[in-house]
Amino acid sequence: LETALRAARDLGEGRVIVVFGAGGDRDRGKRPLMGKVAAERADVAILTSDNPRSEDPLAIIQDVLQGAGMDVEIDPDRRSAIRRALGLAEPGDVVVVAGKGHEQGQEISGSVHPFDDRVVVREALAELHPPG
Repeated sequence: LETALRAARDLGEGRVIVVFGAGGDRDRGKRPLMGKVAAERADVAILTSDNPRSEDPLAIIQDVLQGAGMDVEIDPDRRSAIRRALGLAEPGDVVVVAGKGHEQGQEISGSVHPFDDRVVVREALAELHPPG
């Protein structure tokens, strides 16, 4: 996350806006560190869910907040969080949607639900900036 945010800072002249989350059933010790990095490196940080697996997404968010403090917005709905970030962006800003990359599903309580960050970004941009 830190590397991506550092690179994003060099890409634009405006703010860095990040949407991020921590995966469930993974190293809990990294969660506060991710929150700290996002709060320090981004101008706007939106904390959301990212494959909570068998864990409660809100509990994961609380773990991340231990490092971030209150310097982040919280939206457990990943689709909504991505749309919020893109809606906040102004010319010159860079929006980083971190965590899922090429994955095409969101793993929640043992089931994989279709979800692709790239598709959500395209849909949100089309709504925010309709052609013509």
